[in-house]
Amino acid sequence: MKIGFIGLGRMGYRMSLNLLEHRHQIVGYNRHPESTKKLARKGLIPAFSLEEMIQKLPSRKIIWLMIPAGKPVDSIITKLVPLLQKGDTIIDGGNSWFKDSQRRHKALKKKGIHFLDCGTSGGMEGARYGACMMVGGNKEIFKKGEVLFCDMCVKDGCS
Repeated sequence: MKIGFIGLGRMGYRMSLNLLEHRHQIVGYNRHPESTKKLARKGLIPAFSLEEMIQKLPSRKIIWLMIPAGKPVDSIITKLVPLLQKGDTIIDGGNSWFKDSQRRHKALKKKGIHFLDCGTSGGMEGARYGACMMVGGNKEIFKKGEVLFCDMCVKDGCS
């Protein structure tokens, strides 16, 4: 699967490596380009702007956010919305507060953009070698990207 991944910090970097080892194609963007360049040497497709990342993705885009919860998530979503089409999906993997996730889901649904929130546990070792994740959102949309979650988790570590 080919996805966009925003946030290549301590957790996102390791999650990207995990996905690359599972043979997913990752178009990665980070506000500090050093992580992007470093991961590009390991197979990540680098993007140095949100626009460039979107251009490198197929239709029916899946964008995974691994950035700090709260205002940073809202800020990135605000920047992404004009770049996305109906049917695209945003996944917030940064353990956002559930009320924020509900609000984002409702707002994005009005625009035809799918939203999944994902609680991620296991720390940096889990991100790299198998985390536990609890995903919220539309079950049909989850099923379309289920392989991503399963590949990043320990056996039976995704619900």
